[in-house]
Amino acid sequence: MSKKYDTPLLDELEKGAFPSFVKEIKRAATHSDMANDLLGHTELCYKERVTHWKHGGIVGVRGYGGGVIGRYSDIPDKFPGVAHFHTVRLNSPSGFYYNAAALKELCDLWDKYGSGLTNVHGSTGDLVFLGTRTEQLEPFFAETSSRGWDLGGSGSALRTPSCCLGKSRCEWANIDTMAITNDITQHYQDEMHRPAFPYKFKFKVAGCPVDCIASIARADMSIIGTWKGDIRINQDEVLKYSKTMDIKAEIIDMCPTGCMQFDGKAMKIDNSNCNRCMHCIAKMTKALRPGTEQGATLLLGSKAPIVTGALMSWVIVPFIKMEPPYEEFYDLIDKIWEWWDEHGKNRERIGELIERLSFPRFLKDVGLEPSPAMVKEPRRDPFFFWAEEDIER
Repeated sequence: MSKKYDTPLLDELEKGAFPSFVKEIKRAATHSDMANDLLGHTELCYKERVTHWKHGGIVGVRGYGGGVIGRYSDIPDKFPGVAHFHTVRLNSPSGFYYNAAALKELCDLWDKYGSGLTNVHGSTGDLVFLGTRTEQLEPFFAETSSRGWDLGGSGSALRTPSCCLGKSRCEWANIDTMAITNDITQHYQDEMHRPAFPYKFKFKVAGCPVDCIASIARADMSIIGTWKGDIRINQDEVLKYSKTMDIKAEIIDMCPTGCMQFDGKAMKIDNSNCNRCMHCIAKMTKALRPGTEQGATLLLGSKAPIVTGALMSWVIVPFIKMEPPYEEFYDLIDKIWEWWDEHGKNRERIGELIERLSFPRFLKDVGLEPSPAMVKEPRRDPFFFWAEEDIER
């Protein structure tokens, strides 16, 4: 075991009400030299206010261009345990369902080949294993793949698709999120494991507009379950709610489109003006339910603030039937990726490209018809544009 380090700066991060990654590293350090040296290495980074990590360049397993994030220390003599500290991403199951035996097996393998430290889950959806040496990558991959696991995405590639629990546990789900996520994962294996994009691309699938996984802010392509037609109303249950809540203040006045009325006896909804935000359904779960014709809204372009500022997704398809074999969906994705590949700059997300070349240009090039549902901010961004050939005509 390597020497014990004094970590006064890291110790501060153990204080407070929230779980601490420092506490977990210290637990792993009792049996792992890598985790122990990580404590000393991180403390020195904090003390000197500079990072002592350097990017590992191209490192991975045979046949894959992604799934492993290379990392080396620039002071390996001081902290030999983290001279190499590569991260391995495993493709998580749809809905993040594991049984205890599978998790124990993976943890035992990581104790054997790595630091013992994990991240469940990374923001992209993977099961993340933090810290191993280059020579341990192949044997770790061989053991995990022999048990049915596969690497996730990294680099300028399709990242591991993820989803909410969907119909497996949620009564509001309008689409089978887990089946869709699994199908996308299987369909785009090359795009996940052999990076060929201008930058990364993420799918996240939400069963309903409540969007528990925040796909609208965290995914290049958000697939959000929705419905056509009328919200189903149980008027008897509405009356029961009226005795325990102020329906006018909490539901009617909160409707973003003002499409609801309640006269004390019955609720009425102008469904033609409903934007299916789900607020009323989420507040009155026994009285209101989504409509019966179900599908999804596709949104494109959200990202965190890395190269440019944060973006929220645009609606690109207000309603699509997300049912196997998903041919219409995959045809659209292929057109979008071809457009991105042709016009995108290095490390430019699809949302940044749309912002640079304009949303009307994107719609025209990929063959999508404009719709009022695509308008983000009507007061600032009027829905009025034309092409040169329109003027000539």
